[in-house]
Formats: sequence, structure tokens, C-alpha cells
Amino acid sequence: MAVSPSAARVAVLSFAFLLLNLHPISPATVGSDPDASPVKRLPARPGSPFKIALFADLHFGEDAWTDWGPRQDVNSVCVMSTVLDDEVPDFVVYLGDVITANNIMIANASLYWDQALSPTRSRGIPFASVFGNHDDAAFEWPLEWFSAPGIPPVHCAVANSSFSGDCSFSGTHRLQLMTNEIEQYALSYSSKGPKDLWPSISNYVLQISPMDNPLSPIAYLYFLDSGGGSYSEVLSNAQSEWFKTRSLEINPDSRVPELIFWHIPSKAYKKVAPWSGVPKPCVGSINKETVASQQAETGIMEILEKRPSVKVIMPRICLSIDTLMIIWQAVFVGHNHGLDWCCPSKNLWLCYARHTGYGGYGDWARGARIIEINQHPFSIKSWIRMENHDVHSEVNLSS
Repeated sequence: MAVSPSAARVAVLSFAFLLLNLHPISPATVGSDPDASPVKRLPARPGSPFKIALFADLHFGEDAWTDWGPRQDVNSVCVMSTVLDDEVPDFVVYLGDVITANNIMIANASLYWDQALSPTRSRGIPFASVFGNHDDAAFEWPLEWFSAPGIPPVHCAVANSSFSGDCSFSGTHRLQLMTNEIEQYALSYSSKGPKDLWPSISNYVLQISPMDNPLSPIAYLYFLDSGGGSYSEVLSNAQSEWFKTRSLEINPDSRVPELIFWHIPSKAYKKVAPWSGVPKPCVGSINKETVASQQAETGIMEILEKRPSVKVIMPRICLSIDTLMIIWQAVFVGHNHGLDWCCPSKNLWLCYARHTGYGGYGDWARGARIIEINQHPFSIKSWIRMENHDVHSEVNLSS
């Protein structure tokens, strides 16, 4: 039986990720922190683009006690499956609000988390996740339950699972959700992050490197927990300092591009947000609500803005001069379902993903942001892939 190019590509990447997991690299720790994790490497095929799909605001488990809720989860799986089959990414980022924990009554919300991961896992694609404000929120009792006809019959068993037992309204904490993901799935590249950044959990960094030259990073991917749910919606000063220390340690002169992922936009997004439409230099298709930012700014944006924009010398064949290229950082967030723009801000890009899940508010068409890193010549491009297969809003983040 013939093997399709996409299937062969996934098989090669899955084998490469397995080898890297079996042969751990030497750790590069922050200071003397014994909990600092090694920088895990993501293998990129030599000479080929490295493509990342961002799935934002899936909201699995929303209105779990109704017929509507489970149908939305099925629809969300369809969106992800379409994007994965159309784009065949090398890596997937779950960009927060994977579940709507405040609607989930079962004791272990990881059962819904697992369902959200299933389209990616079934295709053998590695992934990582970062937390949003709904992922470990406490159960919110619907007010309509206290009117006639009262509390509906509550069934806590989850479809396609072996779970059975009493309902629980206490929620599943971030640490347990992340621990379950890491322990159950070899394809997960997530991390629980340094303990001294508690109560935030999903703080870590990954390195993309060519398979044939793993010591030469192509890009660094940083993941930061922007809070919400069980604690305030904020990136703490401790997280900001961790990023500063970590980035200076592994990428001191900023010669390697840095992509940063968290869920709730910083207040800097408010400053660059278009007033109407998405005029240039911003790129996007929907601008239907105001930015709902974190509660405070504690230093991360100042640190990012002070990271130098690096001029990389790229020799040009048959020419006696060099090409100078500015390497930009880019931040990617979710949270606002009615926004999908990217806007430049000083020496970095501030980007939204695209609302992927059928859970959550808003009736805008669903899709996912795609990031593509090309090695030769170097570029970082991004676009939106829609559920109906359309592509739009392409932007070059490295020019």
C-alpha cells in the first residue's frame, strides 16, 4: 500500500521526537534552581519549513450537562482535524482555555482535556500547552438551576471513557491537569515549570533545531502562564524575571528568533489595537471587540522591548555585499474570540490566534493561526487557516 507524503512526514517526525526523548540533552538551568528543566529540542527536517498550528479557546466541556455542549466539542474536533489535514504541521500549541472548567462537574477535568488533544495525538503530531483563565476555574452554578424546574438530572460520566462515579464541583487544578498530560502522552512537550513561579504552572522554553545539527537552534519557543481561573489574570514579576534570566542564558545576543506564547493579552495589546477594521501595518480579518487584557503589567513587555533586534548577516551568492535582516520577536495570545490581528509594536509583533473551538462566546467562523519558520532563506510567516479550508491574513514576521 502506498504511503502518502503527509503520512511519511509525520512518521519521520514522530520517530525523530522519540529519539530525542530517549536521548535527553544536557540541562541548561537558570541560576542554581534545581527545578529548572532542560531545554527540550524539537527536530526540524533539514531544509524544510517548520510549521506550528495554534489552537486557541477550544472550551471543551462547556455546558456539559446539556445536549448542546457535547455537540460543540464534536464541532471543535472537526475544526482541528480540518486544519491538521490541510496544513500537516510539525507541532501544535494549545494556547489556553482548552476546557471550560467552570462548567465541568466531574472530579477529573483531564478527561475533557484529553478529548481536546485527541485530533493531534491521533495523527502523531507533538504538542505543547499553556493555561488560560478557564482551564482550572471553579464550577459556576447556573442561576437557572435555582428556578423552576430546578436542577436538571446530572450525569457525570464522560462519553468514550471509563469514568463513573459521583459528580464533583471542586475543579481540577492546573498542576494536576499538566501532570496528567505530561505523564500520559509521550508526544507532549509541555512542562510544569519552576516551582518558585507558583501559582503559575506552564512556564518553559523549547528549542527548534535541525535534525542534522541539533546544537544550532532555529528558534526558541517560550510559554508563559498568564493566570486567571484559580488566581489573578496576570504575568507575575517573578515570571518576567525568569524569562529575562532564561533568555539571556540560552540566547544572550538574541541572534535566535524568539516566539512567545501566553493566553491573556498584555496591556500593550490595547496600545496597538486598531480602532476600526484592520488597517496596515496590522494584518488580520476580524476586529470585533476591545482587548480584554491582563489585570496588571509587571515587567514582561519592558523586558521584551529591550531585547535587541538583531541584524543577521546572510551572504548572498555571486554578490560582494551581505543582506542584513532584522529578526523580530513575536507574542501570540488567545482569549479574545473576536480578534485575529497581528500588529507591530516597537521591535516585536503582537499577534492574536484565531478562535478555534465551538465552545465559548461569539459566532465568528472558526480557524487556527499557522506559523511557518523557513531556514533557507530565513523567514517567519504566519496566516490563518479556516474551517472551510480558506487561507487569509498572511504576514511576514521577520521583515
